[in-house]
Amino acid sequence: MDEVIQRTALHSTHEELGGKMVPFAGWEMPVQYSSIMQEHTAVREKCGIFDISHMGEVFITGPAAGERLNALLTNDVSKLSIGKGQYTLMLNEQGGVIDDLILYRSGEDSYFAVINAACIDRDVPHMQQHLAGDGVDFRNESDDWSAMAVQGPHAADIFSQVLPDMELPPRNGILEKDGLIICRTGYTGEDGFEFFSPHDVAAEWFKKFIAAGAEPCGLGCRDSLRLEVGFPLNGSDLSEDITPLESGLGFFVSLDSADFLGKEILVKQKADGLKRKLVGIQYTGKGAPPRAHYAVESAQGEVIGELTSGVFSPSLKSGIGMAYLPIDHTKIGTDVCIEVRGKRFPAKVVKKPFYKKG
Repeated sequence: MDEVIQRTALHSTHEELGGKMVPFAGWEMPVQYSSIMQEHTAVREKCGIFDISHMGEVFITGPAAGERLNALLTNDVSKLSIGKGQYTLMLNEQGGVIDDLILYRSGEDSYFAVINAACIDRDVPHMQQHLAGDGVDFRNESDDWSAMAVQGPHAADIFSQVLPDMELPPRNGILEKDGLIICRTGYTGEDGFEFFSPHDVAAEWFKKFIAAGAEPCGLGCRDSLRLEVGFPLNGSDLSEDITPLESGLGFFVSLDSADFLGKEILVKQKADGLKRKLVGIQYTGKGAPPRAHYAVESAQGEVIGELTSGVFSPSLKSGIGMAYLPIDHTKIGTDVCIEVRGKRFPAKVVKKPFYKKG
């Protein structure tokens, strides 16, 4: 049976703006409008806007909500103050990553989570199973919201132009007002915000942000932007077979807080020592653009892994990627090679993020 491809409420707007549409995570989304290089540069230097309506939105409320969430997610929910959000992970019983997400605390007993598009069908029943019960109300409203991400150094100025009577929340903050949800977060390494609205007004808001100076951007530059700053992509860099410790996300795992699903595995893994780790890899010279699944070889020519993500970095003018390598090949400065269609391109293990502002 052919996969049913969904369209966001902004689909016709993308076509009007000349967006090149491609299938992604069950949705038809714009990969680019002008060029990936131009859109990438717009976000780094000015401001870009992305349709992220394919992402999922769930609400968890009730007097037991915080306690139940703390037993499910890796970050310490009890430390999350009202009006703030935190990056966290949801694991299976083996400690593998089901999804990485942002959890916001919008009230004393009210939480809002944004989950990955490809994970909605898996996340929702898993969350319902572990959160449902007395004292918790769980609502999946993924079909009810449109969303857009406005990202770049000019994002705050654009917000003030479009919404002069509303104050942009502080970094990692959340604001709910007039039927809108605004979160000061993003996936690009730049300042910006994510804007959630009902479907029927989404196109109007999207065009207002463009009129104020945001350039429409597609999935192509979203990938290069997030990889430059070392943000993982679920399904590529993260999976249910890999733990967050192996992914280098231990900062978002609170092993000293309440027990959460998969914690025992992580405690043992930390005690025993990692056998593999996700590292950044960068070409030391020119080479064909690296892509996911290209082989990574040691300096001696032995295949030691494969890229989970790879791209030509517009900011660094160099090929970059990430790969899980055996622990004895993960030291910064280790020489490796990327094999591309029979050719070997020299590279090194480097510290993430690849790109830093300034």
